[in-house]
Amino acid sequence: MKGIVLAGGKGTRLYPITLATSKQLTPIYDKPLIYYPISTLMLAGIQDILIISTPKDLPKFKNLLGSGERFGIKFSYKEQPNPDGLAQAFILAKDFLKGQPGCLILGDNVFFGDRLPKLIKKAIKTVENQNKANIFAYHVKDPQKFGVVEFDKKGNVIGIEEKPEVPKSNYASIGLYLYPKDVTKKVKKLKPSNRGELEITDLSNLYLKEGRLKVTLLGRGYAWFDTGTPESLNEAANFVKTIQNQQNVMIACLEEIAYLKKYITKSKLLKLAKPLKKTSYGKYLMRLANELI
Repeated sequence: MKGIVLAGGKGTRLYPITLATSKQLTPIYDKPLIYYPISTLMLAGIQDILIISTPKDLPKFKNLLGSGERFGIKFSYKEQPNPDGLAQAFILAKDFLKGQPGCLILGDNVFFGDRLPKLIKKAIKTVENQNKANIFAYHVKDPQKFGVVEFDKKGNVIGIEEKPEVPKSNYASIGLYLYPKDVTKKVKKLKPSNRGELEITDLSNLYLKEGRLKVTLLGRGYAWFDTGTPESLNEAANFVKTIQNQQNVMIACLEEIAYLKKYITKSKLLKLAKPLKKTSYGKYLMRLANELI
């Protein structure tokens, strides 16, 4: 399974913050926002990742992340000249996927949950072994802002509607989507919506009509932030700060994930930590490398 991080758009709801920088490069407490979706993919075992962004911002991501070698993974990069919908990511990623399944995660989404990596790994098996799509949904208080999942009386998914005036449930389809190897062909069948975009909701509905869509619900014990506004950015930062200070662990520390998954060695971790030794981030890496377990 290959991973795709969609980090495009202008971030207009965050002006003037995003007049000079990409939304996905703004900080969530002590790390760039894009570290969080990347960490979600890495924790699920995905090591080959494509970053999609605007021609203006893509060089900034290359400067931040490089080839991925220091994390024991591989980053590729692709320009998105115009933001023509989330589903467009799979058209842009055609050469990267090379007919393989793909996991798309939005670059401005923050996920948290101890069992989330297991859920994503299970979803990967669904996609690879059953040739089905698997998307994730989360209970929200304002579903009219999202793609809303509709269920029948037995709890079966029967539809997904984009930003409905009258939502049929409180479960929103959130920024984590896994699709089988025929996803590029499916996207080519889509027609632009009234917004002029290739909607990810329409893509999921194509699989649903074929009986090839599974929805994984994130219930209690999970957190999800769609950081598109100053308020949600602040909420996510406060959440990360609270968890890290209370548990004395870091969320979305890419070097730590790489080390614990044995993508990099202890000596590599120490080498990465050395230039940062005066920062709390560097001290954390040093402590991690020196722990017995």
